[in-house]
Amino acid sequence: MERKRWECSALPNGWKREEVTRKSGLSAGKSDVYYFSPTGKKFRSKPQLARYLGNSMDLSSFDFRTGKMIMSKLNKNRHRLRYDHSGQTRGKPDLNTSLPVRQTASIFKQPVTKVTNHPNNKVKSDPQKAVDQPRQLFWEKKLSGLNAYDIAEELMKTMDLPKGLQGVGPGYTDKTLLSAIASALHTTSAPITGQLSAAVEKNPGVWLNTTQPLCKAFTVTDEDIRKQEDLVYSVRKRLEEALMADMLAHVEEAALDAASVKEEASSNEETETV
Repeated sequence: MERKRWECSALPNGWKREEVTRKSGLSAGKSDVYYFSPTGKKFRSKPQLARYLGNSMDLSSFDFRTGKMIMSKLNKNRHRLRYDHSGQTRGKPDLNTSLPVRQTASIFKQPVTKVTNHPNNKVKSDPQKAVDQPRQLFWEKKLSGLNAYDIAEELMKTMDLPKGLQGVGPGYTDKTLLSAIASALHTTSAPITGQLSAAVEKNPGVWLNTTQPLCKAFTVTDEDIRKQEDLVYSVRKRLEEALMADMLAHVEEAALDAASVKEEASSNEETETV
């Protein structure tokens, strides 16, 4: 393994950043990053580093991998701090995980109970009342334009859908279709079949089934299931090999660290003896 260590300007004076590049195994070419305090204490992760520094330094904008402050996040944090100190009330975080679907108020007749002292009163109800409230058509378009970014604020690659899945409706895209299918899997336990009616392509505003995603009807065959099982097995096998190589690399690194400490201790004893 190749080791490089230098001063980290983003941390207080005396802190050093070490990058260890692996030379063998399946993870050859990949590197691990560590940080050392002025006293020589080693840190392997950002949470461990944050616990050690405590309130002495804000690491919310610190990128553990590169050892630099992400300027865009730093500016956002400064703007938030200025806003907090301006005396304005701070709103509560929105922890609601429900999808952005407009819950339309029911416009249908509801049961009415008339309460009087008359003995012949009964509950009057409309047998044609809707059980479920109406849903907004094409609400999945609200999810368009939303992207996922990693810690370095780089756009993450989206998942590719099978060619058999084709969107339907005005202004649909592959991202909209992916959002619609993911939302359907998240909000319902019913089978996902797509739009079964052929008339939905001519007039989706009338024939659209709001309980199904915005895609044409599709069928999952046994061959599709077998291919997916083979793919999952292959990915799990590669993950197992990568984890094993990573564990062996850490064991080798720990052995080298122990050997270096032992050698340093023996050299100090020889110096004291002389």
